Parts: sequence; structure tokens; C-alpha cells
Amino acid sequence: MYTELKKIFEEKKLRVPLTVPEEFHEEYRKNYLNATASSGRLFLFAGDQKIEHLNEDFYGAGIHEQSAIPKHLFEIASQARIGAFATQLGLIARYADDHRDVNYIVKMNSKTNLVPTSIKDPYSGLLSTIDQVVQFKNRTGLSIVGIGYTLYLGSKHEACMLEQVSKLIYEAHQHGLIVVLWMYPRGEAVTDETHENIIAGAAGVGVSLGADFVKVNQPKAKNGFDVAEKLKQATYAAGRTGIICSGGSRKDKEQFLDDLYHQIHTGRTRGAAIGRNIHQRPLDEAVKFCAAIATIIMDDKDVECAKKLL
Repeated sequence: MYTELKKIFEEKKLRVPLTVPEEFHEEYRKNYLNATASSGRLFLFAGDQKIEHLNEDFYGAGIHEQSAIPKHLFEIASQARIGAFATQLGLIARYADDHRDVNYIVKMNSKTNLVPTSIKDPYSGLLSTIDQVVQFKNRTGLSIVGIGYTLYLGSKHEACMLEQVSKLIYEAHQHGLIVVLWMYPRGEAVTDETHENIIAGAAGVGVSLGADFVKVNQPKAKNGFDVAEKLKQATYAAGRTGIICSGGSRKDKEQFLDDLYHQIHTGRTRGAAIGRNIHQRPLDEAVKFCAAIATIIMDDKDVECAKKLL
């Protein structure tokens, strides 16, 4: 199955959404192929946490001191083998001129974690517009391959965010950009955001909105294999939209690779979005870890091959 998928992407026979005008078909294909290394699977290095989690992911016990400096994110993105690096436009504007070899995903909205869900249902407003992203891309010549957006299903503000992201996806496709949704069921009405039924429902919303990839959190389960089994429901619900799984908090590297392999080969996911498990490590270790991750996601190698790269 993977060999056939990879062949389709290498031959550029990628199915283009009807929201992409014909004159932007080639741009869309180029962006999709660059982001997935022509594999159809996305290895997304997530660097949007400097707003989302403030400084708690970048400084403290167990976190390497290099992680405290924003440049560390860009050095990893440039030196490591990844598909694309996702972060806010402001960070890209400050650091990307020194790292022009990176494929960027612009995170269009973000919020801090200062107000917990227990106090107020989450809402994440826009930081940038599609016009700003396209103008920035054209003026700088950077490889901006797509946009990202966090949607909190179940929040009291759900309707507003659904309207917002629906327009964003349409506008992004009009310019040949791919779209990744961070899809998090969250709010007072959501009793268990990690239940497989809720996650699958969120995946179905993602394809209904027209997203190219949907990032979901891992469903609650006893072990990595059970997580993968429960992810099947989400990947089926997502149809032609690729499901990528959140990397979560930092864990043992070999266990992470085992879990990732199961997610892809049992859960049928199409990649992963990983932040803390990468950038909390020193540069050389992060680069080697990315190589191991990439060989599973983009090369379709087994876990033992990946572990040799550590």
C-alpha cells in the first residue's frame, strides 16, 4: 500500500481539491510534495508552543538549555530531516532569513494556557490573514508550503472558529497552500477529549472542512498498540484527509519510535506532529532523533532501522 502511495506522489498524480484553481494546481502539488518529501506522509516539527505553552516547554528540569533560545527551533528545522516546520509568522520573520532551506507552515492562530478550560471555554483568534501570508511568501521567497489552525470543537466559541477556519481553508487553497488543522475537542461540554469516538468525530469535521491534514491527540489507552488500534476509527472517519498524531510530552526515544510505528502501520495515520520530544533535546541529539523519526514516516522503514540512527 505504501509503495503504491509513494509512486503516486512521485509521479505527481496527487489528487488536488476542487477548491484549488487550475492555475494553482502545480503550486499545490509542489507544496504538498515538499511537505511530505513525496511520501504522502507528513513529519511536522511543531514549534508553536512559545505562545501555546509559554516558557514551560523551553526552560526547566529535564529540558536542555539550548531549548531556551528561539533560534534552537530553527537550527533543528534546518539541520534535521523533517517535512515542514510549523510556527507563527512573527518567529518566521525574525529567524527564517538564516534558514531558507526549511519548509514552513504558518500557524494562523494561537492562545496562551494562562486561562485554563476549567475557567473559560477556549477560543483562539487569528494572528495573521491569508493575504499577509501570501504577500510575505512572495516578497521573501521563503518556502511557505501551508498554514495551520487550532480548532476547539465543543467550545462555546465553536461556531465562530468553524466559520473562521472554513474561510481560511478556502482562501489557502485558492493560493495552492496546504492546510493542517490542530483539532482539539475541548470545553465545558467535552467530558473526555481523549475518547476515541470524540477524536474520530473531530477527524470527520476536518475532512468536512476540506483540510489536507488533521492533527489529533492520542486516544486514551493502556499502551502504544492499543492507542494505534483506537486511532483506526479516526483515520477511517478522515477519509482523504491525512491524520497525524501529536507527539505529546517528552518520553523515551525508543518507546516513542515503537509507538510511532504502530500509529502508522496499525492506526493507518499519515505522520506525526512533534515538538517537545524534539526541541527539548540538544541540537545534535534532536537531529539524530529526527532522522530516526523520518525513516519511519517518510521512508517506511521498520523500528530497528530507525533505532540504529539514534
